[in-house]
Amino acid sequence: MSRKYTHIMQIEDKILNLDKAGKTRREIAEALGLTLKQIRNWVNRYNKRQDKGITVPKRKGRPRKNPMTKEHEMTLRIKELEREVALYKSFLHAAGRM
Repeated sequence: MSRKYTHIMQIEDKILNLDKAGKTRREIAEALGLTLKQIRNWVNRYNKRQDKGITVPKRKGRPRKNPMTKEHEMTLRIKELEREVALYKSFLHAAGRM
């Protein structure tokens, strides 16, 4: 059976308002001319999105055996910035502005 796509984005405010007003999902479906299953699926997806909120993805891979110290992190950051400055200088030299 093929899936019936609806323009639910246009009526999601109506669904939320009716749901907050205490209407059952069957009553919401009848009021908007959709099936009960469509309303149930949409409300469940909406609730899951609200529960998730903003999440920070877990780091992948095996954790370090010896965690990096702040001093070592700063040293690496300084080297990275020095490489970036050298790149900018070479670009300006090639562009004839230095």
